Amino acid sequence: MKRHTAKFMLALSFIAVVLLAARPDPIKEKAKGLKDYYSKFFSIGVAIRPTDPSNHDQRTLILSEFNSITPENAMKMGPIHPQENTYFWRDADSIVAFGVQNKIKVRGHTLCWHAQTPDWLFVDSAGKDVSKKVLLQRLKSHINTVVSRYKGKVYAWDVVNEVIADDSTYFRKTKWSEITGEDFVEKAFEYAHEADPKAILFYNDYNTEIPAKREKIYRMLKNLLAKGVPIHGVGLQAHWSINTPSREELEKSIQLFSSLGLQIQFTELDISVYTGRQGGQMIQGQGQMQAAVFTPEMEQKQLEKYKMIFEVFRKYPKEITGVTFWNLSDKYSWLDGRGRKNFPLLFDTNLKPKKAYWEVVKF
Repeated sequence: MKRHTAKFMLALSFIAVVLLAARPDPIKEKAKGLKDYYSKFFSIGVAIRPTDPSNHDQRTLILSEFNSITPENAMKMGPIHPQENTYFWRDADSIVAFGVQNKIKVRGHTLCWHAQTPDWLFVDSAGKDVSKKVLLQRLKSHINTVVSRYKGKVYAWDVVNEVIADDSTYFRKTKWSEITGEDFVEKAFEYAHEADPKAILFYNDYNTEIPAKREKIYRMLKNLLAKGVPIHGVGLQAHWSINTPSREELEKSIQLFSSLGLQIQFTELDISVYTGRQGGQMIQGQGQMQAAVFTPEMEQKQLEKYKMIFEVFRKYPKEITGVTFWNLSDKYSWLDGRGRKNFPLLFDTNLKPKKAYWEVVKF
């Protein structure tokens, strides 16, 4: 009897050892970063500000965890081209130089967008709307100047951003569509391809897992491809919440867009701990800033969402070529300042891995 008991206890011990060995050891495993865990799947990127690499701890985190970077704002048309004959290169240059020096891939974001676009682009010296011809000439000049400057250093561009409407209409009503109709979209891709034929060109948008908008984006992309427009991928922004999207919605989007032969990248990933949706932004909790408390309930729901979406991502290593987090840590997020502190990322306010991090790398 004692001999059987001893064998049973030995078997239990062996099982315990196996189970422990299968779980990442936070101390030992931190020698690896997200980029290492996912090296056989896709690149892991992060959107950064020009000041991030100058901070020792943030620089260390970027270098240890990521193998791709995206300028959060520095390459958008407003910041980089504030006046017709004025370009502000410093911030974008510093980010690109950081990537090149450290052999980190750089994604360009973004060449054509309705927001953060300077007013001068659309008007003449008298303040009246320019013609379609003039606006397209200005767009071509801007794209050629920016893309040519970073040719061979920026491997991919979000060429056009968010042109599909959230309501029942098709195209978003903007100065771009008002002056040029839909033509500016295909022209932007043509201009970018002319400036750097080797760059991978993306259309980028949010709410791509919502059926009505997903179908409209699919329709536009299919039309562009049928015309021979040089577009190579679709960026699914992934500004999500602890409640959305579902596994089914996410998989449907991946399957639908990849059926066009386009590569997929999740370009702006964060998981808001609040719910609600308005455009790409979470809207619940506006007003006076709430106490910065990351509750156990938030932590658990966010953990489960991150675990689920990366389970889905890993199912599609041939279709997905990159996943980029939108900001580095909870210390700073673009989702802050909407009436409450948010905690949408895998690293906490002290740049330490959250519990959700270990669920993402545990496979």
